[in-house]
Amino acid sequence: MSALPVELTLFHRFGCHLCEEMLEQLRELEREWGFSLRVVDVDADPGLCREYNERVPVLERDGREICRYFLDRTALKDCLGG
Repeated sequence: MSALPVELTLFHRFGCHLCEEMLEQLRELEREWGFSLRVVDVDADPGLCREYNERVPVLERDGREICRYFLDRTALKDCLGG
């Protein structure tokens, strides 16, 4: 029985070039590095829109921030345990 992959959450805004770049990079790494990605549109929730405003993209695991604005591969690898 295989373990479920680690789920990461990307707080994202459509039309944001930094968000789109990070999403594209994460999609390329998703299978290779063994995580699943949940993308949350901050504009779909007024609370998230207020919380994140222009401070997107943000990548988190279990509510803890891994990186913001740009993908930090080192921090992501550390978060995934390797």
